[in-house]
Formats: sequence, C-alpha cells, structure tokens
Amino acid sequence: MSRSLHGTTGAVLLSCVALISTAQTTPPPPATNASAVAKQLGLIVYPAKQQTPAQQSTDEQQCYDWAKAQTGIDPTAPPPAPAPAQEAKGGQRVKGAARGAAAGAVIGEVANNDADEGAAVGAAAGAISGGRQARKEKKTSEEQAKSQAQAAQTEQQTTFKKAMGTCLQGRGYTTG
Repeated sequence: MSRSLHGTTGAVLLSCVALISTAQTTPPPPATNASAVAKQLGLIVYPAKQQTPAQQSTDEQQCYDWAKAQTGIDPTAPPPAPAPAQEAKGGQRVKGAARGAAAGAVIGEVANNDADEGAAVGAAAGAISGGRQARKEKKTSEEQAKSQAQAAQTEQQTTFKKAMGTCLQGRGYTTG
C-alpha cells in the first residue's frame, strides 16, 4: 500500500509543479495588424518598388511600431475618457431667486399689493429661471468638452498617420 501511496503523491506533486510553471508564463501580447491600422487611419500604401505582400506587411508593422514609439500615440488604444465638464459657477438658482424677489417686491409695492407676497412669487420664478440657466450652461460646457476631445483625437491620428507614412515612404512605398 505504501508503494501506491508514494506513486500517487509523486504524480500529484508533478501535476502541481506543471500547473505552477504554466501559470507563471504569460502569453505574449497579440500582434497589432498594422495594415488594418493603416486602413483605419485612411493611409493608403502602394508598394512602389515591387515589394511583396509579405514584405509590405513586415514594413507596415515595423513602421507602425516606429511611429508609436516616436509619437507616443497608440491608435489602437481606446480614446481617453473625456474630462468631466467644469461645473458652472453655481448659485444660479439663488441669484435668480434674489433678482426675482427684488423685482417681485417692487412690483408688489407699485401695484399696491403686498410687497412680501410679490417677493415670494418673484423668488420662485427667479429660482426656476436660474435652474434653467444652470442646465443650459452645463449642456454647453459638456458639448465643448466633447468637441475638444474629438479634435484632440483627430489631431493625434493625423500625427500618427504622418509618422507612419514618413517611415513607409523611407522604405520605398507611396502613401496617400
């Protein structure tokens, strides 16, 4: 019985060692298909010196890697999240309520009505108006942030495309 126990223990230990060594090796990162990136960027590559498709693929990958290193831009990475919109100065409701209360009090006095009642009505109307203004300012701010993020991404793509195209032209390709 002790012989089969030792054999089983040895097999279990050997399995554990195999699992540990497999878990410690990490697979290499997937290769980027530079040709797909070139097409995504709108970069048209023509082999002007009769390069083979295999050579073109190799050159595109190497130029992709070079452009990425030179520019610090990875066009395959997801775009960064837009920065949160700057909060409006705040207090639009309070300011609106104060303006409305003042106007309501004046109107209430002039109309020989109760100035306090006019101020209350004016304050409520002013708070609503101030809230509307705050929402409008927030929407405008968000639209500006989105537009700026899109412009920055377009600029990065243009910079990367220029770098990759320059590399490919140096290797005898015509780019457009």
